Amino acid sequence: MRAVKRVLAVGALTAPLVIGCAGLASAQEGLDANFGKGQFVANQNGAGVADVNSVVSPDGVQHTDFWIWADDSGVSGAFSGSGATWQQG
Repeated sequence: MRAVKRVLAVGALTAPLVIGCAGLASAQEGLDANFGKGQFVANQNGAGVADVNSVVSPDGVQHTDFWIWADDSGVSGAFSGSGATWQQG
């Protein structure tokens, strides 16, 4: 069940980036689009923070996401990022 939720979340978060990239061939100049979302929690079970953001600009595209969680058993987390730049010619 957790894997299904992750697949749905990744699909929902990357869709704006893919749609934004599709229009870049016709309109690179002046293009600037971004998306960001963050969340944090602190309670009796532990504390954590998560963030995801995507940027499409005349220089290229990038996407990053991360999460960090701390509780009685320790600290864990993950990070992923990707990007591409346009060759100016």
